Amino acid sequence: MKLHELQYTEGARSSRKRLGRGQGSGQGKTAGKGHKGQNARSGGGVPLGFEGGQTPLFRRIPKRGFTNHTRKEYTIVNVSSLEVFENGTVVTIDLLIEAGIIKKTLDGVKILGNGELSKKLTVKANKFSKSAVVVIEKAGGSVVVI
Repeated sequence: MKLHELQYTEGARSSRKRLGRGQGSGQGKTAGKGHKGQNARSGGGVPLGFEGGQTPLFRRIPKRGFTNHTRKEYTIVNVSSLEVFENGTVVTIDLLIEAGIIKKTLDGVKILGNGELSKKLTVKANKFSKSAVVVIEKAGGSVVVI
């Protein structure tokens, strides 16, 4: 099969309805909207979630909790992931992205102390857990909060 031989399956594509193009088209005059009424008007129709005057579902269901709009979400990196770097490396956020350990930084990077570390590294990040600081310093490395 070649690119110029590709074809759509029968019935996979249908041409759009051409509304209001004469009565012979089957969609002429009222263009399939019936006679008058709310849905026949331009801009007509009911809003999303409207239930004909009955209290809508989203108002009947009880609301709980609250969303903190100032919350900061950090990208998490475990200490065990830092094992890929050479001894004496200065590990920065850019280096973590380059190495493929993280894809994006969100509001910053937080290093957690899960796993072992045998290399002496200088780690630069926005936040560190207490256990991560212990593991990095035990391996002879140092921690720098950006």
